Amino acid sequence: MNILFFLTPKSEVAYIFENETLRQTLEKMEHRKFSCIPLLSPDGKYTGTISEGDLLWGMQRLEISDLKDAESVPIMAIPRRANYKPVHINSDMEDLVDRAINQNYVPVVDDQGFFIGIITRKAIIKYCYSEMQGAVGK
Repeated sequence: MNILFFLTPKSEVAYIFENETLRQTLEKMEHRKFSCIPLLSPDGKYTGTISEGDLLWGMQRLEISDLKDAESVPIMAIPRRANYKPVHINSDMEDLVDRAINQNYVPVVDDQGFFIGIITRKAIIKYCYSEMQGAVGK
């Protein structure tokens, strides 16, 4: 099965660039109500993920107590605990399931490493459930 069937394209995904600030990241995550968000290089290549926990612990470590202070902190100054591993555009469902076990979503990249979107764990579970239902009905 072609994984692009499950893709939420980049144009519909919230993400941040490496040159953004901590405050911009906090505001974007709050607005979208996300617990983690993809991190891209300025040219659009996928470089990782940053989570609410990363932001919280980073703010504590840097002793940032208000949003005004967060305006001057580059997001790359915040250490990241975990990194969501992407899959290549030509990956199969087995690769997605393997990644989704430990990730809320799976980033998808093209041949040059450019971020093209995500596949959510929800979409993967729905697919697996429908396949399981089909197998039971046979």
